[in-house]
Parts: sequence; C-alpha cells; structure tokens
Amino acid sequence: MTTVRLTTAQALVRFLANQYSERDGQEQRLIPGVWGIFGHGNVAGIGQALLQAAVTQEADLPYYLARNEQGMVHASVAYAKMRDRLATFACTASTGPGSTNMITGAALATTNRIPVLLLPSDMFATRAADPVLQQLEDTRGGDVTVNDAFRAVSKYFDRISRPEQLIPAALAAMRVLTDPVETGAVTLALPQDVQAEAYDWPVAFFRRRVWHVGRPVPEPTAVERAARLLRNARKPLIVAGGGAVYSGAETQLRAFAEATGIPVADTHAGKG
Repeated sequence: MTTVRLTTAQALVRFLANQYSERDGQEQRLIPGVWGIFGHGNVAGIGQALLQAAVTQEADLPYYLARNEQGMVHASVAYAKMRDRLATFACTASTGPGSTNMITGAALATTNRIPVLLLPSDMFATRAADPVLQQLEDTRGGDVTVNDAFRAVSKYFDRISRPEQLIPAALAAMRVLTDPVETGAVTLALPQDVQAEAYDWPVAFFRRRVWHVGRPVPEPTAVERAARLLRNARKPLIVAGGGAVYSGAETQLRAFAEATGIPVADTHAGKG
C-alpha cells in the first residue's frame, strides 16, 4: 500500500480539497473553503496545514478570515442554503471559548437540516499539558471537554484522538453532510497535539470522491394516500418547506397548485 507522511491536519486539508457532491449529473466542490479564527489549539495544526496548501498548491482549499466564530458558522449555513445544500464550508476555531462560540450556529444548522462542517480545537489527547489557557476541561471526567456540548446539536460528532481515526470519521462526516434527511452540523473535534502528529496515510484516502445526492422516489401507496386526502378535503392547503426549494421542485409545485387551485403557504425555510 502506497503511503505519504503528513500531519493529521495536513491530511484533513488534502482530503477535504478532493470531496465533491453530485446531483442530476452536476458536480461541485462539497467543501470549497474554510472559515477560521486561529489561536492556541489550531494555529500550529489546521492553520499551518492551510498555509502550506496555499503556498505549495498541494491542495486547493482556500482560507477565509472570520471575525466571529458564531458568525462564520451562520455564513456557512447561508452559503449552503443558497447552494441547495450541495456545498458548504468548514469552520475552525481555537480551543475553549473560541470553539464553543460555534455551538449556537451548530444548533441552527441541525435544526434546519443545513450541512456545515465544524472543526473545533480540543484539549491535548495526551493530557500531558493540562490545563492549558482557556481549555475549559471538565474536572469531573478526564475524557470530557466543553466540545462535548456539540454532541447535542450535531448530526454527527467524533473526537479524533489518534491520527488514523480521521479516516473513518472523515468519510462518515461526508456521508452525513450529503444526506438530505440526516444532514446538519457535522463536528470533528481535533485535539491540538493530534492535529500536528505525523502519520503514514494511504494515498487512496486522498483520491477524488464524488458523493451522490439522491432523489428518493415516494412509495406509490403514500402518493395514493395523499391524493385521497386532498380529494376528500374541504379546504386543502399545501405548506411548502425548505425541501421544495432544495430539491428544485418550485416549477412542479406551481404547476400542481395551478392545476388544482389549492393555495400554497410556506415555512420560514420555504421562503428561501
């Protein structure tokens, strides 16, 4: 097996630069860039990896400077909405309060089923340097940090405590990001020492991957039940949500409403 020696952060940057989504034959970058605020916990890991990628052109993953951690997550969510959930940004922040500032944005993304990739820095996996400035570790349990608060607001959460754990975690993260039903905030907590730890990575991990966003066909019996309800309804009303927008069903919805005369209301997400 062919391998290449990189740090965990370098491997993650190279991996993300080669992820694509596809629907109806059209491909696009799944993660076109990274928002970030650097400090202790990520400047020598993800920060160094992004800088190296930009200087050497080894990986095409642009970095965008943010001014507020919560704001950069909201910006990523807005971008994903405008791209019909086919693309989103990654967001990285420093250990402690910098990362926990992203929790509200994660809750918004998960509640509204909008994909966003969060890369909060975490405490040293070795725990040799505990405690660290603003680390915010939980003194009641050595394996618990404030980043565990992301668990409740993430559709997928993992902590990368060893470099090789990144391979299955990164693949699972991409699968959730591109699943129209399960998508939301995806969180990969990255201990600051693991980010800079070198490992011999299989080259196949960095190959170009295309994640197919499917269009599930409704069960015929479900369509029949819906049609029967509409035929028997005295005052039917269609409530169109974000799914009508993300799936590109506006034309079909308009045609159906005009043919039947049924009024259409929308949810907040349905407003686009």
